[in-house]
Amino acid sequence: MKDKIHPKYETVTVRCVCGNTFETKSTSDKLDVQICEKCHPFYTGKQRSVQKAGRIERFNKKYKVEEEEEEVVEEDETTNEN
Repeated sequence: MKDKIHPKYETVTVRCVCGNTFETKSTSDKLDVQICEKCHPFYTGKQRSVQKAGRIERFNKKYKVEEEEEEVVEEDETTNEN
């Protein structure tokens, strides 16, 4: 590796808007972040749970897969009776 062409990789203090600080390594002089693990809704448990239909449910609803499955079950039951 060539000398004097690489940035210095030093320990820096990261400051969050919420007031939390922690140390990490970086080539930057200082790091200021807007959200960290102390104030992020996912980690704090304050995340809103918005329930939306999943991909499979939307697919089934769009193509009416459930109705087709019921018809197949009815046909199978009639063949078993014979």
